[in-house]
Amino acid sequence: MTANLYDLNFEELREHLKELNQPTFRAKQIWQGIYQNLWTDLADFSNLPLSLRDQISSQFNLGGLTLEKELSSVNGQTHKYLYRLEDGSAIETVLMAYHDRNTACISSQVGCAMGCKFCATGNMGFIRNLTSGEIVEQVIKTAEILSSSDNKLTNVVFMGMGEPFQNFQAVREAIAILNDPDGFGMGKRRFTISTVGIVPGIKKLTEERSQVNLAISLHAADDQLRSKIVPVNNKYSIPALMAACDAYLEKNGRRITIEWALIDGVNDTDAQARKLVNLIKGKLFHVNLIQLNPVDHYPGKPALDQKARRFQKTIEAAGIPCTIRLRRGIDIQAGCGQLASNTI
Repeated sequence: MTANLYDLNFEELREHLKELNQPTFRAKQIWQGIYQNLWTDLADFSNLPLSLRDQISSQFNLGGLTLEKELSSVNGQTHKYLYRLEDGSAIETVLMAYHDRNTACISSQVGCAMGCKFCATGNMGFIRNLTSGEIVEQVIKTAEILSSSDNKLTNVVFMGMGEPFQNFQAVREAIAILNDPDGFGMGKRRFTISTVGIVPGIKKLTEERSQVNLAISLHAADDQLRSKIVPVNNKYSIPALMAACDAYLEKNGRRITIEWALIDGVNDTDAQARKLVNLIKGKLFHVNLIQLNPVDHYPGKPALDQKARRFQKTIEAAGIPCTIRLRRGIDIQAGCGQLASNTI
């Protein structure tokens, strides 16, 4: 079985080329072909001798993701891609087009072990971690799709399938590869890691002083309610989570986003809004509200527009920036919490 070129950073690629008695500039040609020209087939590398291409293809492949199906929302602003992996597993990637940016929502795992009650991915259970190359390839394939219409990928969010901090080594390696200024060159501030609240992962990100953005899927402001809808709260309680966030803010000084799926009659109450204010008031947080996206296995309903606006006003009245996000891609099961790799 051949190795995946997307799994290699530049130094590793250069070492492999060195073993083939190739000069360093060949590694740079390949690196730029993959990450600047977005070539996805070794046959595209016409700047390499045919003999070298044959050598490389005998040892490496350029990705293992096969696009099985694509769906586009009615308004054409959201696209979902089902990729089949080499072992037969499947993942979903989402592309969201805005007037000022194009964002790829990337998966870090096949399935998820976190079991959030309103999440289709959590309902799948955990199957396996993705490799760094499988993560990188999702980004490159999305960038390639955009380039065909002269558009550019501007942001990457780890908000697809899986909990990124449960596969942090691969996520970290993928970001480093995509950040390389001699390759894809995406700045670290263009990446966002969204976590359900894995405290050790937040601590690692804090220690690295990374410029990567952090988002917390909170969804409730007290342990009793949060443990019911986000089971990992039984392991990492809200006080422990907020302490990790405080340390991150103190050391990194970068705003944290709170994500909150508003569920009718569950977490859209005035009491929950006030409790959230008490948790984060006076600190560098931004709150993103989104009315719950429907999934088959969970009976909860999205909060009414009026209640969403009321919740928002309570947060804003405390001086905390708060946005009600547009629900995107729900007609193709591409919204937050809807990815399950069996919905296409």
